[in-house]
Amino acid sequence: MMHPSILFLFGFAVLLLVLLVWVLRNPRKVAKRGADLGFLEESNRDHVTYFPQMKQALSAEDFSFLASRGGSSLAKAVRKERRKIALAYLACLRSDFLRLWRLARVIASMSQQVGSAQELERIRLGLTFSWHYETIRIKFLLGFAPLPEMGMLSEVISGLSFRMEAAMKELGERAALAASLASSLDRRGLNTP
Repeated sequence: MMHPSILFLFGFAVLLLVLLVWVLRNPRKVAKRGADLGFLEESNRDHVTYFPQMKQALSAEDFSFLASRGGSSLAKAVRKERRKIALAYLACLRSDFLRLWRLARVIASMSQQVGSAQELERIRLGLTFSWHYETIRIKFLLGFAPLPEMGMLSEVISGLSFRMEAAMKELGERAALAASLASSLDRRGLNTP
């Protein structure tokens, strides 16, 4: 008979694997449900840069201005369309995060200094992001506009992007140093097999 703590750890490991699969599922299916929003799908473009426009489009002041100028029916129609755009934008943010998250895995495999603690941190970041993403998505589906939470997701992506750029720069500097050292050894006839 297995000890209860071993069963608990096994169950926790299975739960983590299920959440990891959930994190890696296709984020673009949400964007495809709405109108044609191809302008948000620019390749290699960080969608975080569009957050100020999303914040403005979803602000209460903007909707009250629309209601005062065009009536409540126009404001409701615009709110519905903007909610679709916000969901597509959210899916694009998730796509940006997953791209950076996978890049972090590649960089970690190239770096000899990455240990299990950093790998667990990367997995924790992915699970935390997915949890917040789903919470925000559900709030949008229920008719709320969780702008502070969406801003937090944007900040996480910006921070991860900055860290990936720094890590890639460091790897590039190491590669240049290694190439320089190899070139120096080769010129002196010290080339080792």
